[in-house]
Amino acid sequence: MMNQSTDRFTFEMTENPYSFYEEIRSISPVYKGSFWKYPGWFVTGYQEALTILKDHRFQTRIPLPETTKKYEALKDIQNRMMLFRNPPDHGRLRKLVSHKFTPAKIEKCRPFIEKIAIDLWNSLKNKRKIDVISDFAYPFASLVIAKIIGIPDEDKDIFRGWALNLIQSIDFTRSRRSIVDGNLTTLEMLTFFKDLIIKRSHSPQDDLISELLHQEDKKLTEEELLATAVLLLIAGHETTVNLISNSLYCLLKNPKEYHKLIENPSLIESAIEECLRYESPTQMIARIASEDVELNNVQIRKGDHVYVLIGAANRDPKQFSNGDDFEITRNPNPHLAFGSGIHFCLGSALARLEAQIAIQTLIQNEGKIELESKEVEWRNLVGFRAMKEMYVHLNH
Repeated sequence: MMNQSTDRFTFEMTENPYSFYEEIRSISPVYKGSFWKYPGWFVTGYQEALTILKDHRFQTRIPLPETTKKYEALKDIQNRMMLFRNPPDHGRLRKLVSHKFTPAKIEKCRPFIEKIAIDLWNSLKNKRKIDVISDFAYPFASLVIAKIIGIPDEDKDIFRGWALNLIQSIDFTRSRRSIVDGNLTTLEMLTFFKDLIIKRSHSPQDDLISELLHQEDKKLTEEELLATAVLLLIAGHETTVNLISNSLYCLLKNPKEYHKLIENPSLIESAIEECLRYESPTQMIARIASEDVELNNVQIRKGDHVYVLIGAANRDPKQFSNGDDFEITRNPNPHLAFGSGIHFCLGSALARLEAQIAIQTLIQNEGKIELESKEVEWRNLVGFRAMKEMYVHLNH
């Protein structure tokens, strides 16, 4: 029996969770444990993860206890998000929003996304050193999602604080302070979006909020629209920032693969897929069993919590040969970075396009980008893979 002390998730775990995943998987791909004070089943096997994500008996749930009273705003907004809804509400909410995020619709966004990337790069290219996260990835993702949702550009700078607070409040590493901050952030966001909804109801524009407000068929309630706006802003911002920075980090740490992409830019799609697999921005998806389920010769009881470790499943040697190697031509590459089943990431097409354009813009330039240090500091998160900062030198 492995050590299950609550301090197991320490600096070492933050820096490299993959050895921890392997240790669990060596015992069982569906392992019952109590890490970080959270008891449940920790799933590291690819096939087991895929089965759970597609099985309606494993339901999604909000990260906060349903009975909490102290953080009412945060709990209520989570309860209304489609991310934490189960059928039939989930299907109804998703249907009302998903048409805006089809691959065909997202491809029409390519021109303005490319312009945002080029303009940002032009403002940075003469510098000697930049932090890819704060100088490029954050403003890039903010401007893109702001335009799609319908948020004025001048308000994009407040996203970062909101995103950091809300992500921290739903992670296993959350403290009471982070939940308090998350609740206050939720109240700020609700005030912001209520004002914006009023403006768009009177003066609609070519954006998602206007479209959702003026649909002729079934509509979202105001509470559902607010929750959807908050979810899309945070999900479309925070995880995309991490996908871009993680992707560049993977490429720069693997010079052979980096030069392969430089020499053959058409590999950008498969390169981003490999980045998604290798350093998945989302590392964990939580579920709860709605009834007794037998899986992989273990009995999961109704009410048991199940934690699908996406970062582990994406390196399962039974599914991915040489899974710990970064190979941008890997094919096939059926990673689970966007989940699977009815909760498959709504914004996957947008995230992919943003990452492809961002990485192409950053590496296809007249200079050469080099990591200041191969050792970076990762944020203290379990469910997400995110760096605090990532400095690179621009050699002209």
